[in-house]
Amino acid sequence: MALPASAVRAFEPPPQPERGAPACTTCPRRHSRVEAELAASRLGSVAAPVRAGPPRGVSHGFNSRPLLEKPRKASSSLAGAACAPLFALLSRGRRRRMHVLRRRWDLGSLCRALLTRGLAALGHSLKHVLGAIFSKIFGPLASVGNMDEKSNKLLLALVMLFLFAVIVLQYVCPGTECQLLRLQAFSSPVPDPYRSEDESSARFVPRYNFTRSDLLRKVDFDIKGDDLIVFLHIQKTGGTTFGRHLVRNIQLEQPCECRVGQKKCTCHRPGKRETWLFSRFSTGWSCGLHADWTELTSCVPSVVDGKRDSRLRPSRNFHYITILRDPVSRYLSEWRHVQRGATWKASLHVCDGRPPTSEELPSCYTGDDWSGCPLKEFMDCPYNLANNRQVRMLSDLTLVGCYNLSVMPEKQRNKVLLESAKSNLKHMAFFGLTEFQRKTQYLFEKTFNMNFISPFTQYNTTRASSVEINEEIQKRIEGLNFLDMELYSYAKDLFLQRYQFMRQKDHQEARRKRQEQRRFLKGRLLQTHFLSQGQGQSQNLNQNQSQNPNPNANQNLTQKLTQNLVQNLTQSSSQKENRESPKQNPGKEENDSTGNGTNDYIGSVEKWR
Repeated sequence: MALPASAVRAFEPPPQPERGAPACTTCPRRHSRVEAELAASRLGSVAAPVRAGPPRGVSHGFNSRPLLEKPRKASSSLAGAACAPLFALLSRGRRRRMHVLRRRWDLGSLCRALLTRGLAALGHSLKHVLGAIFSKIFGPLASVGNMDEKSNKLLLALVMLFLFAVIVLQYVCPGTECQLLRLQAFSSPVPDPYRSEDESSARFVPRYNFTRSDLLRKVDFDIKGDDLIVFLHIQKTGGTTFGRHLVRNIQLEQPCECRVGQKKCTCHRPGKRETWLFSRFSTGWSCGLHADWTELTSCVPSVVDGKRDSRLRPSRNFHYITILRDPVSRYLSEWRHVQRGATWKASLHVCDGRPPTSEELPSCYTGDDWSGCPLKEFMDCPYNLANNRQVRMLSDLTLVGCYNLSVMPEKQRNKVLLESAKSNLKHMAFFGLTEFQRKTQYLFEKTFNMNFISPFTQYNTTRASSVEINEEIQKRIEGLNFLDMELYSYAKDLFLQRYQFMRQKDHQEARRKRQEQRRFLKGRLLQTHFLSQGQGQSQNLNQNQSQNPNPNANQNLTQKLTQNLVQNLTQSSSQKENRESPKQNPGKEENDSTGNGTNDYIGSVEKWR
């Protein structure tokens, strides 16, 4: 009887793999024998015999017999999948995705294991480090007090709680915002917020002699009336920042209305549709781009009151203000601005009713702008308006024939321009310096009695500070701006003297107020003391009258007690007031003077009421 072909093949030994073909080994994650047999079977084929292999996870070895009947061809991309019979039922793309998923799962497990072991090692080392630190710190205490484990844990918990409280406090109350924790008051005095901002010495030695009227600049500015503040904006002096402060950072009864996306703001007087500020950010360039002193003094009155009849025009007070800057820094900043394409072609330069001609004021460049100009070319142009710009914009150009250089010699012209600029600057209502932002804010607030909302910020790093120049170029820039250098020295001296004068005036005012408060408290104390003693003496008199019917004796006793009380009080007050004066024997005249002082205290009490 013939056997079936399948049975015959089952008894035959499996063929050996060809030479050079790799042996198929079991995968580490091999399924069970039943799963492998079911996975190896295909539709329309007979199941191949499965050899009982080693347990799951154990490999057969390189020279072991193959599992399946026929050797499988090795695949470079799916070598691991070829050894797993379960993948035979899947498509090629599905097998590739499963293989990638398996590799990712193995990598994630490895990462999690490494992370766990790393954290454990880190915690162990941190435990040893903290233990060593606490043993060094609290070792003597533990040895002295024989502290046990519970006390050590309690001490550690207290220290950790303290550190946590410090961290929370730093988040809740950072810097000097917390008014309850003034730790610096115990170690060092609070620094002056208006200290020297240019890192120079705090003490200032004046060079010029100014009168009291020159130093005391307090303008009676009536914002509800007809007064007007006119801001003279010199290029590259920080005027843009200061102009924004005037419209956005000042406390007013009716603040300026600034809309998003618009440079100009509406700054009306309270209850009127009329502006109190003439500047770039309120009225725009109404008198031309960066109008100078000569243009503003002739243009502003006509622009503000041009539509009114001359007989109906109010008598206004025009308060001119400006900002100055160090000439070398300002010159370099303007050069960098010109390099970026700035031209200021819209400037009118109107003087004596007409703009200058092209012969009087030639141009330094031929194209549309002077972008990309090197510093040497910028300095070589003799008609460059950047040279001595601050003196030219603050002086009265009509005194030297405007821009006509043939009216007078150059030396005389420079002298007239410098003296005119100094005089106009000194008689201005206010001027500030870019290098002293906080002092500028302080003087403006004291001059106009107007306070800013937030303090000014001092920027020590600017575009000009990023330009590296040698000593030779700096000397040449100072030579090209020799008038500005002298004007800035004069302005800085006047500015710092005004600041010192106003600070001393504030200190004197604060001292006077403290003395008045002290007098008020003394008078209040004396008055309450007199009232209490009077009530006690009246009670004693009533008791004496009930016991002693003689009224003259009671009256003499009352007078004697009152005199002793007044004498004691006046002596104590005189000793407190004259601590530094030499001691004098108390007499009748001294008692009279102290009695007058007591009356003054009582009078001050009535005044404060």
